[in-house]
Amino acid sequence: MFRPDVLIALLRSLLDRAAGALPAVLAAGALTALALAQPRPVLQRRVFDGIVVLDITQSMNTLDVLLDGRPASRLAFAKVQLHRALARLPCGARLGWGVFTEYRSYLLLLPVEVCANYSVLSAMLDRIDGTMAWAGGSQITKGLMSALRISARIPGHPAVVFFTDGHEAPPLRSDFAPALPDDAADPRGIIIGVGGDALQSIPKYDPTGHAIGVWGPSEVVQAPPRESSDPPEPSTPAAAGTEHLSSLKQPHLRELAALTGLGYARLEPSTDMADLLQGERTTRALPVPVDVGAPLEAAALLLLVLAIGPIRRLPWRRRISRT
Repeated sequence: MFRPDVLIALLRSLLDRAAGALPAVLAAGALTALALAQPRPVLQRRVFDGIVVLDITQSMNTLDVLLDGRPASRLAFAKVQLHRALARLPCGARLGWGVFTEYRSYLLLLPVEVCANYSVLSAMLDRIDGTMAWAGGSQITKGLMSALRISARIPGHPAVVFFTDGHEAPPLRSDFAPALPDDAADPRGIIIGVGGDALQSIPKYDPTGHAIGVWGPSEVVQAPPRESSDPPEPSTPAAAGTEHLSSLKQPHLRELAALTGLGYARLEPSTDMADLLQGERTTRALPVPVDVGAPLEAAALLLLVLAIGPIRRLPWRRRISRT
């Protein structure tokens, strides 16, 4: 039987509870409108700010690392890891590219913001390869010091992330003592070692990038080099040695890291490169626009849930047994 008094009581309860939920509904609406406006307040955050320098000498073409379970060159392995890191670095991070060959590092691109310049950074990384090298030497120590000098001349002194296998060609003299150059002020960064532990043949390429075999023992300077400053006679046979083979020179790279104050890490298939680049040695506080749209939307949704909750508990299905 229809009971008008029950209907009136139900409507009154609904209005009372809806009025109590009104402030939460209005606040949720305001937060939603603010989220749609896409505000991006600028806050100080520690993000990567550095130059990645890739060793493009021929030893970096050695096939002694695994990429998706298959043998790959050291340079290709490093580039794939950098591509993955580039996609995960937070907006506001700044990254530049450089290459090392012979005895110098060269800057290809000053550090730029990664999100706004993602396509440019990715395309340039794709094009870095051994055909950019103009000489066959690989003087790692001089190349690292060159990279640190470049960083010192750039405002903010970006960190240097130096990818290399550590293979010095020609080999260093036993009495060589490297020193940090005076113009490499406030060095920051990390050396990334790439390669396997076992000696492997080094592929040889012509200037156009076509494979023409491997380097032989008579084609490279073998260790120990002559102590005399006089050049060897052309007819003098090369000393027996293994400088025509290559492996990751971790002790040498650790020594360079200790000398320069940089960090050292070995690149593995499991390495989280984005996390490595976001480490203490390679980040600094920068003003970064922060997207707060998602938190605002989440807060608005929570307020709506809190507002609707009391309304859902109204006695919609109460059965009236009395007549």
